[in-house]
Amino acid sequence: MYKLLLIEDDIQLSKLIQENLERYGYVVHHPKNFSNLLEEFTSIKLDLVLLDINLPYYDGFFLCRSFRKESNVPIIIISARSQELDQIMAIELGADDYITKPFTFEIFQSKVKATIRRVYGEYATKETIKICVGPLCIDAKTLTLTCHEKKVELSKNEYKLLKKLIENKNTFISREELIEEVWDSVTFVDDNTLTVNISRIKQILFQLGFDHAIKSKRGVGYMFHFPTSMGD
Repeated sequence: MYKLLLIEDDIQLSKLIQENLERYGYVVHHPKNFSNLLEEFTSIKLDLVLLDINLPYYDGFFLCRSFRKESNVPIIIISARSQELDQIMAIELGADDYITKPFTFEIFQSKVKATIRRVYGEYATKETIKICVGPLCIDAKTLTLTCHEKKVELSKNEYKLLKKLIENKNTFISREELIEEVWDSVTFVDDNTLTVNISRIKQILFQLGFDHAIKSKRGVGYMFHFPTSMGD
């Protein structure tokens, strides 16, 4: 059984989420004291964290960053804050997905199930080799992108998207295909979630000196452009 940590200070909503997840066989831990969440996080062998943003003592952004320093356990943000900036910040801090309130439990359950399946199940990353194009290399084992002496950590979603783009370099890939590659389904994924992740990848590539590596074309999709010569 998978163990989940549910960090939500709305008692009624927390109870509903817990009951819903337990019906599907998940073990749900809910903190009673929000002042020592990092200690509780490290003391339990967890498979997934469900994290609200507006919390007492420390907000979800701080906690997401703190958790990510300790572990690569998947984190899903659940919040009423639906602005794009909040979603971008959550992804940049290491969150794997973002669910905006209010939501249906069908969508919520599908996202939890898809995340568990991606990380631990049939779609879990099993590669142990690096994939390189020119000086850029992505490593499935460490979830890092390197260029010469520079190294940047990637989230699981960023890794999967960048891997797909690099493997199909100089070819446009549709948004639907990219969404299915990472989230397994187009139905329950906010189109903006892909945009946020692609924006984050562009920023990472910019840091490594590849400021125009990701091309986009309206109605077509995205492409990782790697010049075949310096004149491209």
